[in-house]
Amino acid sequence: MISLDQLERRWGGLSFPGFLRYYAMLHALVYVLQWARPDLGELLEFDRTKILAGEVWRVVTFLFASSGSVGPGGLGMLAMVFMVMIAFMMSSALEEAWGVFKATLFYACGILGLVVGNFLLPAVMPGSGFLLYGATFFAFATLFPKVEFLLFFILPVQVRFFAWFQAAWMVLMAMGNLWLVPMFLLGNANYLIFAGIPALRGTLRVLESAQRKRRFLAAKEPESEAFHSCALCDRTDETDRDLEFRVGRDGREYCIDHLQE
Repeated sequence: MISLDQLERRWGGLSFPGFLRYYAMLHALVYVLQWARPDLGELLEFDRTKILAGEVWRVVTFLFASSGSVGPGGLGMLAMVFMVMIAFMMSSALEEAWGVFKATLFYACGILGLVVGNFLLPAVMPGSGFLLYGATFFAFATLFPKVEFLLFFILPVQVRFFAWFQAAWMVLMAMGNLWLVPMFLLGNANYLIFAGIPALRGTLRVLESAQRKRRFLAAKEPESEAFHSCALCDRTDETDRDLEFRVGRDGREYCIDHLQE
């Protein structure tokens, strides 16, 4: 089986440093352009029929076509600014933790999952390009679970709790639209492959190691030495704590049942 190191030696030149940053900036650019051209998203969104008819750019542009769904006005702009800032932070963190090549491969697998899902599933998911942010956020929360964000600029909340909230939101969305289940799975397959499953394996290894350590320490613990022992029946004050012992005339110790007169 080809390892990640072998892939990097062969294809490392295709690494894309800061990919998520450029991705977020394209989202921001399309968001601004949609103020002047509200129909721009429709021209860029995924459409199987139009793609097969020759509008092949939609295979790429659908990734940032729904920028306008963030919403117009001040709140929408603020949300877009925060999205870009968080994308920059996650991009730096993942590339530092994984290296540029692995991070690039992570994004490429995520995009491939979205393209396959939109082509094969019965319905196209509007705004599916945002799932790449979601998968990246899951990966970031898995690798750096104790990083804190300020909720409402006041309350510090660890990023892992935001990830759990996002997962719960996806489950609720899927319960109302079951066709979203395979789309969510394809859109987050890169997270499962690169971060989720390895983290689960690591947790299981830690638990198994802890169990082995407990068993080893338990095996090493010496049995308590008895203070009293019967010379005839070998019963001790450890095997029977209510048993009484006396020293016989021969100087040996006996339990009360075998005490020699």
